[in-house]
Amino acid sequence: MRPGSRYSLLAIAVGPSVSAQTVLNYKAPTDLGALLKRERAPAPLALADPKGERRTKIWDIAPVFHCSIVGTCLTAAELRQVFVRLREPDAKTASDHALHSRGVRAAGQHDLAGKQLHKTIDARHEIVIKRFAKATTPAEIRALWRHAFEQGAIPGAYWATLTHPASDRALLEDVFGEVHMLSHLVGSANRVDIARLTRLERELGEEAEKSARQEARLQAAAQDRLALLRRIEALEAERLQQAAQACAKTKTMDDTIEPASQLQRLDAEKARASALAERLHRVETQLRAAEQRATILSAQNDQLRSEVAAVEFSLNEACDPGEPSAVSRDLAGLTLLYVGGRPKVVDQLKAITAQRGGALLAHDGGVEDNTALLAGLISQADRTFFPVDCISHLAAGKVKKVCRDAGKPYIPLRSASLASFLAALHATAPGAAMRHSAP
Repeated sequence: MRPGSRYSLLAIAVGPSVSAQTVLNYKAPTDLGALLKRERAPAPLALADPKGERRTKIWDIAPVFHCSIVGTCLTAAELRQVFVRLREPDAKTASDHALHSRGVRAAGQHDLAGKQLHKTIDARHEIVIKRFAKATTPAEIRALWRHAFEQGAIPGAYWATLTHPASDRALLEDVFGEVHMLSHLVGSANRVDIARLTRLERELGEEAEKSARQEARLQAAAQDRLALLRRIEALEAERLQQAAQACAKTKTMDDTIEPASQLQRLDAEKARASALAERLHRVETQLRAAEQRATILSAQNDQLRSEVAAVEFSLNEACDPGEPSAVSRDLAGLTLLYVGGRPKVVDQLKAITAQRGGALLAHDGGVEDNTALLAGLISQADRTFFPVDCISHLAAGKVKKVCRDAGKPYIPLRSASLASFLAALHATAPGAAMRHSAP
């Protein structure tokens, strides 16, 4: 999810322990009723208008709701702006938690702060409030709430339900309970993704250090090669000088000098030159191999960076509150095919693809599924992915051949990890630059 998502603090984070669909469909009984039973005579949850025409004000709602209202219906930035408008001296420097506590206190007061808070929440969710205003019974309000909850548009629907004049006690208790339990599930899922991000950043740092060491070795090898070339040039110049001196000396020498000694010297110089040429060839071969290794490491480093960036992008969408954006549904109904991989990871990939507006077909690459089914699946898919480290050579070859014959794009993935899929998914979404490679 991107900044501006309507999920606010209840953003749906996809992790190994909780899928997006599980969280959206989660409904647990609330313990609000148990809390209220502790009082001798349960007070009304909201002081509604006797005529049933005016919406409930935030200070007329029971204090037990105020924390969830402030945390769910406003982002931290919007709450900070409320206190900036109220001219609070530390509004720009106070922590989010301190401002949240101050907002909860202001919600129960019928003064300037409470009115400003109510006005700000109303303005943020004006469209949803108008839609809920058409409902006249608790059953109609509950239906609207259920639809919004399943769509993930929780903040506005929560506020419209709590302030609707037709909402009864049972409806308020159920809505509060679902929001309360959802916040626990989201917090647990986010912790898993943050741990995964930390591990990926650590691996990226190690790869960067390794690449730096390789670059230092390449520079040292280049300097050695340059020194060798200079040494060879000096030796060649020395040999030419010696040959010239020998030629000049030969002209002055007596004709009785035997030609055999000159031939021996020439053969020795040729052997020396041949040895130097062979040594130079070996050094150049080693340098080319080192340059190839450096190129491979650089490509792997760039790929790891893109995977980390994709994971960070997904976590930002999951954690940043706000309005929904086009990126959260950026697949726009595309059908994808994933061949190979690990079954547990494939289940997560299906959930991510569905959350982003697409559908994911899967084939295990011939372990249990018949490879004859690949042609039919590829004909249904808009793009085909396969991890090169978790698929047989037979299945990979067949995917490439069927895709080429059908004119369908295929994308090899570096590994069967979730990060590799996220990076490829981000790059192949409509509007992104498509890269098709065939190793």
